Amino acid sequence: MSKIRKAIIPVAGLGTRFLPATKAQPKEMLTLVDKPVIQYIVEEAVAAGIEQIVFVTSQNKRAIEDHFDRNFELEYRLREKKKLRELAEVEAISNLAQFVYIRQKTPLGDGHAVLAARSLIGDEPCAVLFGDDVIDAQKPCIGQMIKVFQKYNDPVVAVEKVRKSEVSRYGVVGGTSVERRVLQVKRMVEKPAPEHAPSNLAIVGRYIITPEVFEKLAKQKPGKDGEIRLISALEALLTERSVYAYEFEGKRYDCGNRIQFLLATIDLGLKHPELSGDIRKHLRALRSGRAARS
Repeated sequence: MSKIRKAIIPVAGLGTRFLPATKAQPKEMLTLVDKPVIQYIVEEAVAAGIEQIVFVTSQNKRAIEDHFDRNFELEYRLREKKKLRELAEVEAISNLAQFVYIRQKTPLGDGHAVLAARSLIGDEPCAVLFGDDVIDAQKPCIGQMIKVFQKYNDPVVAVEKVRKSEVSRYGVVGGTSVERRVLQVKRMVEKPAPEHAPSNLAIVGRYIITPEVFEKLAKQKPGKDGEIRLISALEALLTERSVYAYEFEGKRYDCGNRIQFLLATIDLGLKHPELSGDIRKHLRALRSGRAARS
């Protein structure tokens, strides 16, 4: 059984839901408390044992590459000013993993983005993490999924329960429970109408995929929207091997959604050792009907 050593993180999207903030910077570099969103995703992968991160990028994403690279001038200035804590934090970022970058030259869907990384992954299973979803969990979500993969040796998708009225925004799975939180998938439907959804278990941006998924993606024809979807490749694979859905433990924030991004900022800020006190003070003041004084 192959160890999961590599992760694909597609970051080629335009981030139009956050305009004008994303006009000149990648949406993945928007700051969530004191770190860019993409760093939370990378740290989750690294905490699960991932050694190599493959970013699938596009033009105007250079800031992501710079963030995970060394900045010698900044390090020199921090060292000169004896800001050793800040220096250690900056140096640690570039040492999180081995980072590799490849361009998705044309925006043809999430499946097309994943397929772009095929030559860098080779003939081994890998993780896929999409940058919109930040998952706050005691154990890394992708690490939880790796344990499921190690047991069944088949592709795994992360799912969570959503309201029936929301299923049309997601890929949705239906299947048979094989153990607590694990479902053997029988059906996968992309953005179904509520009355046609096989369940209320929605797929979120975490996957463990096997080489066969790349083969399906390579043969996949674009849908009506002209895009190649990862869920379509997994659905096609169901006729040949098992696919499992795992209801992860943790709280997900859709950081491509403005309200969810703000909620994530508050919730994660409340866990920050230096900021939580002031945030709680401000929230108490708002509750009592007066603005907190700075």
